[in-house]
Amino acid sequence: MGRPTSRVSRVVVTGPLAAFTKAYEAELRERGYTRRSAVSQLRQVARLSRWLEANGSTAADLSVQRVGEFLVFQRTMGRCRSQWSRPGLLCLLDVLEAAGISTGEESEAPPSPTEVLLGSFEHFLRAERGLTAGTVRGYVFHVRWFLDGLGSDQALAGLTAAEVTTAVLRRSASVSVSTTQYFVAALRSFLRFCFLEGLVDRDLSEATLSVTGRRRSSLPKGVAKTDADALLRSCDRRTSVGRRDYAVILMLLRLGLRRSEVASLRLDDVDWRAGELVVHGKGGREDRLPLPADVGEAIAGYLQRGRPTSDSREVFLQARAPFEPIAAGTISSTVRRACRRAGIAEVGAHRLRHTAACEMVAVGVPLVEIAQVLRHHSLQSTAVYARVDVEQLRLLAAPWPGGASR
Repeated sequence: MGRPTSRVSRVVVTGPLAAFTKAYEAELRERGYTRRSAVSQLRQVARLSRWLEANGSTAADLSVQRVGEFLVFQRTMGRCRSQWSRPGLLCLLDVLEAAGISTGEESEAPPSPTEVLLGSFEHFLRAERGLTAGTVRGYVFHVRWFLDGLGSDQALAGLTAAEVTTAVLRRSASVSVSTTQYFVAALRSFLRFCFLEGLVDRDLSEATLSVTGRRRSSLPKGVAKTDADALLRSCDRRTSVGRRDYAVILMLLRLGLRRSEVASLRLDDVDWRAGELVVHGKGGREDRLPLPADVGEAIAGYLQRGRPTSDSREVFLQARAPFEPIAAGTISSTVRRACRRAGIAEVGAHRLRHTAACEMVAVGVPLVEIAQVLRHHSLQSTAVYARVDVEQLRLLAAPWPGGASR
């Protein structure tokens, strides 16, 4: 192989990936990587190419699995996080495939019966129950633990109520009350699924013990108006990231959205003429909410002067190439960073949702209307905010016996 030198970065790539350097540079530019970022990606590819050569591998041997192995190798060699990038290497796989180099995964063994069962259960949770991706992952994790404890793939057919109860007790002995409750919820759903699919001859979901424990019953807490204003002021709206963060935090404060609802907001969900936006909530639920003027201005400011050029239809994108849609976790980290900049105690994105609800209670908005804004499935979920209105609760308090005579 030759030793081509990148005209952009002067990074020398040797080994099996050297022939694809120019095509990789062009793809990086197409995906919006800056000159400096492209240099970092090319240096990583140069290390990858040397690693492949040292292991007697060619470009055709590269796959998603081998990329993972290389990232582990970089970490063991002490490479800091800024020196390795999984998206950059996945971009390289696309370049190789475009050049006719097969980068398919190595042949894998057929999935075990347990994996097939978990896959069917996962599909059931998504398609039939309409659960969110995070909840589905949690349920599958807990059910996998339960199945591993049965000892064999055939044990499910002869499952008894006693074995279900024993599993709950065994789980509760090693984890917290809240985790045990999560395990019970997942197990109940799984056992109902098994009964519906004919995998067990009776519904064993009732054999899962109810788990109780001393749980904190604190009032929903928002943030003070001064702190909320400080959060918004901490966003430097002269920058693209600042405009994005400002719009995100304002939506949380004004509309009480969940972090996943902000992350999943798409350009088509904003109806500028009607002044509404469509919110994709839990269980596949969709609701239309009024778009406050200040929120609309913040979103428009980001779209016009901050959002990178991208084919993605999601409103909020990552600040760096490859400019993919932001994840729900990024919403929380955005709020925490704003707290640090504002010099206030760190809170999560859900605290800002509580803030919107508490403000509505303070101005006398009925709970039914608050439930509609927060998109609660049950009014019981909203009733907890009634305790926030301390002044109204005082009117219900009975006088202290003998208090009038003192």
